Amino acid sequence: MRIYAILFTLLLASGAHAAPAVTGDDMDRFLSDKGLLTRVEQVRQTINHKASELVVTAMGFLGVPYRRGGNTVETGFDCSGFVRAMYEQTVGLILPRKAEQQAAATEKIERTDLQPGDLVFFNTMRRAFSHVGIYVGEGKFIHSPKPGAEVRVEDMGVSYWSRRFDGARRVTATQPAGQTAQTQAQGDQTPR
Repeated sequence: MRIYAILFTLLLASGAHAAPAVTGDDMDRFLSDKGLLTRVEQVRQTINHKASELVVTAMGFLGVPYRRGGNTVETGFDCSGFVRAMYEQTVGLILPRKAEQQAAATEKIERTDLQPGDLVFFNTMRRAFSHVGIYVGEGKFIHSPKPGAEVRVEDMGVSYWSRRFDGARRVTATQPAGQTAQTQAQGDQTPR
């Protein structure tokens, strides 16, 4: 419903006309008449597809060893390197490198609103947002946990993770850091 309200507000602002009070049914009718209902559904499906693709891609890295500072399958992954690599490979977005930076650059959501592909953060080093993973659904997340371990799926309900849960975040379509993989690659080719 929130997306309807945003779209309707934008449409009204672009027309600069006063609008009567609108109910949910009126909103649906209006959006349908303008062909926007179909577009809203297409955007929703695209987002759901990307999230599913992200989770499937991440699952393909189960068993890759943890390595502090690692951000490739060849070198291994630390937690934030894993998240960053999954988003870059699947969605084409470049997230910041550190877990706390990823938390700051993404949209805060409630734990009850978690969807596959969202980020989950934990306090594992006596500081906020010191660990990050990707929510896969049904109370589980995938991450690169610690030295000597491998990328794996864990249950957020286990007491260790439950006590250390630090919040959930959603990566929005607009890259907070201002770069996609494509724009970063173009920037890397710019002469200095």
